[in-house]
Amino acid sequence: MLILTFQCQPILNKNSTRSATPLPSNKGVYSNGHKELMMRFSLTNLIGLSLLYFSQASVSQSIEEIVEHKYAVNDGTSIHYVRAGEGPLMVFIHGFPDFWYGWREQMMSLSDQYTVVALDTRGYNLSDKPSGYENYSMDFLVGDVEAVIKNENREKAIIVGHDWGGGIAWSFAGLRPEMTHRLIIFNLPHIKRLQTELAKFEAQHEASGYARNFQLPNSHEKLTAEGLALALSRGNSKTRSRYLEAFKKSSLDAMMNYYRANFPREPYTEGQFLDIPKIQAPVLQFHGLKDTALLPSGLNNTWEEIESDWTLMTLPTANHWSHLDEAGKVNKMIRAWLEVQQD
Repeated sequence: MLILTFQCQPILNKNSTRSATPLPSNKGVYSNGHKELMMRFSLTNLIGLSLLYFSQASVSQSIEEIVEHKYAVNDGTSIHYVRAGEGPLMVFIHGFPDFWYGWREQMMSLSDQYTVVALDTRGYNLSDKPSGYENYSMDFLVGDVEAVIKNENREKAIIVGHDWGGGIAWSFAGLRPEMTHRLIIFNLPHIKRLQTELAKFEAQHEASGYARNFQLPNSHEKLTAEGLALALSRGNSKTRSRYLEAFKKSSLDAMMNYYRANFPREPYTEGQFLDIPKIQAPVLQFHGLKDTALLPSGLNNTWEEIESDWTLMTLPTANHWSHLDEAGKVNKMIRAWLEVQQD
């Protein structure tokens, strides 16, 4: 089992006889002060993000120019995605709140060697928005990714996910191992390990209070497209306008349905997250250690859930959006890791 470690976080492989040293755990609780986002990520997590390596304006202009807009259909639900480049297929899956545009830095960087496609997951932007939380269960979300891969006439892909996209990516790799060539995760502990942390009723349970509130029937009424766009603008007016346009086309109720249908419920002793098969593909995992929503303690014992290589890169200065906070660094790492993992 190959383990490559970066930064100074203790990483052990599953054959080690040494007991695992716990990874650092944030003790902060989500702020409830932002009236438009309700029980949303803290302002530190959403707005107080480090600067990108590249100009937001130039990247946003360039990405719009190079992508092709396409649609795949899963059991009658239309899934919009964008495509650029040529080579092995790499599928990017965003989290909450976001849309395909959140992967602009990775798509621009990697499209010279890969066919990069990024979804609008169901409920967001140009994808269909079926009503009812049951239409956002993980089986449907995994099926949406499968539909995109098949629409590209490929048998497998490199799967990349962040936040809820990471949950979909972990699930896809577990349930569709034959279609998962490689797996790359940003700021989402393995979903079984996340539920294990929740079941301790300690720091992660406390930090996830926003998610339990999002499960309430009227939670979407406390959100606005304007508030979400501001939170993701990173201080750039053009980026804010692009997000506002997409979020006005999105369903706020659908965004909450991801939590209603999939997020573990107390007492965390059962559910689909605990039943996921072991991951067969090699995994590259990034985690921004300033994330106050998904704590790094959930990274412990991840090797127990993976049959192949696991490479963890912790990013001490990065927040929840680590793929943007450290875009240049993670893009170089993705490229290097995929080269190491070549068959």
